Amino acid sequence: MRKLKLFFSYYKPYKALFWLDMIAAAVSSILSVIFPNLTRELLKTYIPLKQWDAMIQVFGAMLAIYVAQMILNYIRIRWGHYLGVYVENDMRRDCFNHLQTLSFGYFDKTKTGHLMSRITNDLFQIAEVAHHCPEDFLISVATIIGAYIVMFSYSVPMALISLIPFPIMVFWGVFVGGKQKATFREVRKSIADVNANVENSIQGIREVKSFTSEDVQSKLFDQSNHNLKEKRRFQYAIMALYQGGIGFLRNIYYLFTIVGGAVLIYYGKIETYDLVAFLLYVSVVLTPIDRLINFVEQLNQGMAAFDRFVEIMDIQPEINDREGAVELKVTEGNISYSDVSFSYDSKDGEVIGHLSFDIKGGSKVALVGESGAGKSTTASLLPRFYDIDGGSITIDNQDIRSVTQKSLRNNIGFVRQDVFLFDASIRDNLRYGKEDATEEEMLEALERANMGDFIRSLPDGIDTQVGEHGTRLSGGQKQRISIARVFLKNPPILIFDEATSSLDSESESLIQEAFDRLSEGRTSIVIAHRLTTVKDADKIIVLDKGKVIESGSHKELLSKGGRYAALYRYNLD
Repeated sequence: MRKLKLFFSYYKPYKALFWLDMIAAAVSSILSVIFPNLTRELLKTYIPLKQWDAMIQVFGAMLAIYVAQMILNYIRIRWGHYLGVYVENDMRRDCFNHLQTLSFGYFDKTKTGHLMSRITNDLFQIAEVAHHCPEDFLISVATIIGAYIVMFSYSVPMALISLIPFPIMVFWGVFVGGKQKATFREVRKSIADVNANVENSIQGIREVKSFTSEDVQSKLFDQSNHNLKEKRRFQYAIMALYQGGIGFLRNIYYLFTIVGGAVLIYYGKIETYDLVAFLLYVSVVLTPIDRLINFVEQLNQGMAAFDRFVEIMDIQPEINDREGAVELKVTEGNISYSDVSFSYDSKDGEVIGHLSFDIKGGSKVALVGESGAGKSTTASLLPRFYDIDGGSITIDNQDIRSVTQKSLRNNIGFVRQDVFLFDASIRDNLRYGKEDATEEEMLEALERANMGDFIRSLPDGIDTQVGEHGTRLSGGQKQRISIARVFLKNPPILIFDEATSSLDSESESLIQEAFDRLSEGRTSIVIAHRLTTVKDADKIIVLDKGKVIESGSHKELLSKGGRYAALYRYNLD
């Protein structure tokens, strides 16, 4: 019941369109029932009595019916589809906006392809239901009931005879037609497998050729291609059975009507014009039967898609603003982790355990340690990308859980290890740092990020398209654009997930210089991969399994001869 209420709530802004569609469908159904009756009266009365004026009026009425149905069909097809598009648009907007509120933990566990399918394919199915199902159901039921009311008024025996094939056709359409549509779904899945196989092979063509595994890829493709062939064979076998059967049943419908009518005419129970009218009504009823058959399948598919939509909408963000949350006010930029513990999943155990350290405002602090020590996780807890399980994190003595997420993240700039650039221009990517930034501000930020010379060398300057994931730029160029983006944001706190280990020395030097310029006067947390780049840090914190095992300056830690000294020597080797 709750789901139905939610579904119909999307009709509310478009009630006028909904009723326009329904009225057009109802009137169209009534007109389709009237037409055979006019033909019957023509054959029964006006032609035998040679009433030419009445015949002209009937012909005019028939033409008027066709014109009216043309207009009504235009209204149904155009405005009815508008209704479906509007409902789909609102659902897609709500789904997208809801996804924006969900925490990182949800996206860690959910495949992007599945979400894309729900936002596109599923919502299209729902739109089809929103438009077609009420309309098809009304047209079908109204037309069939209206037609049989008139048919029973002509002749009860004849109407009963013509009803005999009706349930058989519905049974065949629902069960065999349902199997046919199931084969369509299987074929779509097989096509998706083939596409995925081709995509993997093309994207990984360098690996395929370097490992000379063309034969392996061919075998994998042959398997999916063979599977598609077999699914298509089965699809066409079921299609032939369904279409052959439904065509036969349509003919049987006419045959029953003709045979029954002929017998009743023979015994004087009905007239020839009644049989003609019944045959016309059979043609009127057949289309609604097809609609009803499709209605059942379409409704099932649409409601299954709507269930998946509701499933997403029911997921609540793991991280929410507390009641009474206030705006974060950064004065000094002091940060304190106090007895912090965290786990991504309680089954996997703690990633961070009883972690405590302080960062003085305006200082540069490096987090170092072996892979898996918890460096990136520790940094990700500060903007509340994940919520801690225990302890507290404060900025200028304000618990980050007591302030709004928006104000918290507005005060933190993140330069990530894996830079993500949107498939847009450099200008559009920079606007994520400051939406209303002027061109002068952008150029200044790029200059400070050591990208000025490169931008000036481009024919389109900051309007240059970067390509999907920034593929038209080098790793170092992407890093410097991300730094320029943070320059525009101008936050008091920085997190720099240093990603220079895979870059050449010139790019590394430019990025390091840009970051040093960016970090001036700000509290900076550096996740260090190359220890030589953090020798000048005010404080170095050595992590191991989510715990602090050493801290101090570069010289102090080297003199201790502990874990940091060992890591540093290993880095130099």
